[in-house]
Amino acid sequence: MNKYSFNQISLKQYILIIFETQVGIGVLSLPRDLVKTSGTDGWISIILGWILSILFSLVIIRIMEKNPEHTLFEIFTKYFGKWAGKGLVAAWSLLAAYAASTVMFSTIHIIKIWIVQDIRNFILMILFTIPIYMITKQGIRVIGLFAELVIIVTLWMPFLLLLALKDIEWMYLLPIGKGGVFPILSSVKSTIFSFIGFDLAFILYPFLKDKKSASKGIVIANSLTMIVYLITTIVCFIRFSRAEIIDYVYPMLNLLKVIRLPFLERLEIICLSFYLFIIFMTIIPLLYVATLGTSQLFGKQDHRNYLRILLFLWILLSFFFIPTSSQITLMANTWGIAGFYTAFVFPIFLWIYGSMFHYVRKEPKQ
Repeated sequence: MNKYSFNQISLKQYILIIFETQVGIGVLSLPRDLVKTSGTDGWISIILGWILSILFSLVIIRIMEKNPEHTLFEIFTKYFGKWAGKGLVAAWSLLAAYAASTVMFSTIHIIKIWIVQDIRNFILMILFTIPIYMITKQGIRVIGLFAELVIIVTLWMPFLLLLALKDIEWMYLLPIGKGGVFPILSSVKSTIFSFIGFDLAFILYPFLKDKKSASKGIVIANSLTMIVYLITTIVCFIRFSRAEIIDYVYPMLNLLKVIRLPFLERLEIICLSFYLFIIFMTIIPLLYVATLGTSQLFGKQDHRNYLRILLFLWILLSFFFIPTSSQITLMANTWGIAGFYTAFVFPIFLWIYGSMFHYVRKEPKQ
């Protein structure tokens, strides 16, 4: 019997968790990151990044098919032995905690700039950690249910982009490929950073009810992310000039700011408030991975104590650490580089090593 059967998630929840983890903060700044490198040809890089993310996602699924009842943390111990495995579990858990921390502090930074400038960091941290704790402590099944709620609450938001299609200039996109191939390829790095999140399949796979649909699910999740990135980026490209986009730290918020409704002002504040649900769905899975790994590292079944410790450290840190924009950027870049190796490089190594491992042990092919 699968030991995770009591906490299983549906295919829809599996798709939504990966998708919502990917879009998070990245969609707010991706147009700027792309236009700085490849101009308005950056939308092509999104498609290339999507193709790469699907290929590496399928590698992860292939690894998990050989170990259908184990999370990545258990695979580490199985493949590399007790001590090396524990070292890898600790490293992966620390990276997940760092990623969750980066998103959390970035979120507080954005909220302070766009909504409540005078509020203290620790107040926002306390307010945010309460719902995050209530959901994360319940485990992956409740996280999956929350992912369904988030998509219902925020489904109306993409349609607002239709209101931004005023005073647009399609000529900003032309000629396609005007900068050559090299700038487009250079921008792929930014797009693959934005697709990081599909590696959650390493953890989600054992909880998935219909494991035969794991490959289909992860392709759908990556494709939904690609569609969101592509639409939002193109709308920014045809609404603003290249110089304007570079000048904006978060072009998507500036795009919402130019939308004028006769009965509503500061639309970006309302949208950002609802978008917090999606940002929480980036933080919560990462936080769960970090605390699940830590609990398995110490041989415990309950991850909640480690969750409380981490959230307490966040609150304590928020009294003293007030990151600037440059520090937030540095944290995000560090996470992006580390995430690139864990999502795009490590799966290839683990796939080759795992194939050799199973071959030497003469285990049946999956």
